[in-house]
Amino acid sequence: MTDFAITNARIFDGTDFHHGKAVIVRNGKVDAIVESRDIPENINVIDAKNQTLAPGLIDVQVNGGGGVLLNDEPNVDGIRAIMAGHRKYGTTAMLPTLITDHRDKMESAIKAVTDAINQNIPGIVGIHLEGPYLNAERKGVHDANIIRPMEDDAIDLLTRLPNGRVLVTMAPEKAAKGTIKKLADRGVLVCAGHTAGTYSHIQAAIAEGMRGFTHLFNAMSPMTHREPGVAGTAMADDNTWCGLIADGYHVHPAVLKVAIHAKAKGKIMLVTDAMPTVGADEKCFILGGEEIIATDGRCALADGTLAGSDLDMIAAVKNCVEMVGIDLGEALRMASLYPAAFLKLDDVMGRIAPGYQADMILFDDDYNVTRSWIKGTE
Repeated sequence: MTDFAITNARIFDGTDFHHGKAVIVRNGKVDAIVESRDIPENINVIDAKNQTLAPGLIDVQVNGGGGVLLNDEPNVDGIRAIMAGHRKYGTTAMLPTLITDHRDKMESAIKAVTDAINQNIPGIVGIHLEGPYLNAERKGVHDANIIRPMEDDAIDLLTRLPNGRVLVTMAPEKAAKGTIKKLADRGVLVCAGHTAGTYSHIQAAIAEGMRGFTHLFNAMSPMTHREPGVAGTAMADDNTWCGLIADGYHVHPAVLKVAIHAKAKGKIMLVTDAMPTVGADEKCFILGGEEIIATDGRCALADGTLAGSDLDMIAAVKNCVEMVGIDLGEALRMASLYPAAFLKLDDVMGRIAPGYQADMILFDDDYNVTRSWIKGTE
């Protein structure tokens, strides 16, 4: 790990854009943002060539990438490949995500993430268990034969990861009273997803400590003028976070705009819900015995059912700017600072500021990521 300075960049620090300045990195952390003329002597200088330097992007829902689906390869090598597939598109921190599966697969995935963190695999900050404690009425592509009620010892399983964040997506209406509180009290981040819950169900879950909502609008009860459903309750609550898949397929751009404007500022985070096709040449894979094909960035079964996405994080940022009309700074915050806050990691990542990890990306005017650093290392 070497000390270096980055100059000739349009620097976005998580709040503001800076011109004519340089970022100084020492020992894997941001040391300072200084005037370019004040770069210390005898330090390696990187010329950004007028590209944008921004905080690294943080994705809390990553089923796969680099040709690997976590459910198929719940091991350190699989996790390493998924991270490598996404890093080229600006992701510097992620939660590998296990889709509804059997107990042994859950245990393997938790162990694999534990080992990956212990081995300092760059960018792995925890695990997302999307299921199996869902509502089969809103299963999407999850296997209804594996969706099940929470077992008596599930809380011990879900709190087994010793060294990272655990996010659990569940259907609150299917959980016994007090379950979400027990999980939240032990540090688990609970989100509602694949749920047919009502306003009352979701309000009760929020009162117990539920932190957010998985892929807003998708696989949840919709908002109507008499029953807000999960989607309406999510947008109306100011204290929870909502994940949004900004690929133009999962949510119409006009509805993306409505959600971003309706939800309290700082509470929308971009997610990919990515499948193995991201960062891979092969654009088809098998899930639950069925072939899924990615065409024009859309992952679907033969019958047209959406099955995750072929989206990467820098493309999600671009889509928010170009399809939705969100300014670049806010789009970048939705992909970095806001998910960092959701993960309770916004004191170490999500900004380019003194004392923060030097997790950064450099991208050009066409949103091509040209370089990235995690803890100051390329």
